Amino acid sequence: MSEHDTDTQTEAATDGAVNEDAEESAVEEGAVQETAAEPGSGRAGRLEALEGEGEIAADYLEELLDIADLDGDLDMDVEGDRASVSIVGGDLNQLVGRDGEVLDALQELTRLAVYRETGERSRLMLDVSGFRARKREELVTLAEKTITDVRETGEPRSLDPMSPFERKVVHDAVAAAGLTSESEGVEPRRYVVILPS
Repeated sequence: MSEHDTDTQTEAATDGAVNEDAEESAVEEGAVQETAAEPGSGRAGRLEALEGEGEIAADYLEELLDIADLDGDLDMDVEGDRASVSIVGGDLNQLVGRDGEVLDALQELTRLAVYRETGERSRLMLDVSGFRARKREELVTLAEKTITDVRETGEPRSLDPMSPFERKVVHDAVAAAGLTSESEGVEPRRYVVILPS
């Protein structure tokens, strides 16, 4: 791919982790196979599978916290079409790292642990001490300000390079406002461009 390759908003909105498109396809295929295998239990079966992912992830993370001698409580949930696990309490900044770099790596390791147990790719979202929740709020505010600027000027606006998680938050906010956006560039310098309507 060249540095200036672009994705449409629907393609870019699947940003969230490395190989997110492949993961999403695997999730969709799993849902189709599950529905075919167990008629009438597709949605309930999918929810149960996501809860299972959360439990596997929590076991893995609990073991990791014990090895690292860190205190933290685990909260599990299902948000949309993903399992979500949060580690809260104690001083956990070292699990976040600079700009969430350690958190991103830990999320990928946790997804691998789930894959090892289930044989299915996971889109699990991990948060530590509310870092992603705070980041999401900041990004939505940034997107809203930029959307206002794009509407007033009629000119596209490029944002600074972002992680896949950050780009997805911005794409979702732009879509909710009725505008379109694209991801351009290549990792780790991939960024969002918000387009006028």
